[in-house]
Amino acid sequence: MAAQSQPSKARAKPDKAARKEAKLLKRAESKQRRRQIFQAFNMQRKQDKALIPIMVGALLLCTAVVFGIGLIFHMQWMVLPLGVALGVLAAIFLFGRRMQRSVYGQAEGQPGAAGWALDNMRGQWRVTQGVAGTTHLDAVHRVIGRPGVVLIAEGAPHRTKGLLAQEKKRTARLIGNIPIYDVQVGNDEGQVPLRKLQAHLTKLPRNITAKQMDIVESRLTALGARTAALPKGPLPPGAKMRSVQRSVRRR
Repeated sequence: MAAQSQPSKARAKPDKAARKEAKLLKRAESKQRRRQIFQAFNMQRKQDKALIPIMVGALLLCTAVVFGIGLIFHMQWMVLPLGVALGVLAAIFLFGRRMQRSVYGQAEGQPGAAGWALDNMRGQWRVTQGVAGTTHLDAVHRVIGRPGVVLIAEGAPHRTKGLLAQEKKRTARLIGNIPIYDVQVGNDEGQVPLRKLQAHLTKLPRNITAKQMDIVESRLTALGARTAALPKGPLPPGAKMRSVQRSVRRR
């Protein structure tokens, strides 16, 4: 019996140590996330002078509305904490939206901005940057999702038009009847602004299943994309704040 108790004690020690290590790691990640949010807030408030007044206004407005509703039912002090909590959530939401708008505004027009925006997409999107490109840093990116295949071009339209047509033809030969969409990023008529690119893709109809997505991805991977000479920068400092934005959304 004593021999059996010793191994169980030996197993208990590593388990306890692993739990302690996991707890410390989680605490460190939480601390790092808070530091990132604080840094993003400081950066944004220096660029956006209206940020703090808007956040304070949202907090006070939500609190006042909930307090006023509570007055009607003679329970204003009971619902006051709820009003404050809703106000804090509203302020954080507005901070996240204004920070996102600022980042997209700085990135707009810079080479590689569309690829960065696609990499920040949430959901089951398979993004391949630079499947075609030019020496002028025009590029075509490929996205596979429930709508099918979406080819996104960034750069001068007179140069990317041919790239899109060529890539669309190459893709269609491999995927058959799967829908193919093409998008030109820009602010002119018929183009999709960078800040609206993600929303534009999510509004496309769902035409294929997840299993078909896997088949399409394997076929196009075998095609062997030609990697374009995409720039690594310069994107605005906030452009690399995907984790910060996700943390703000969670909070």
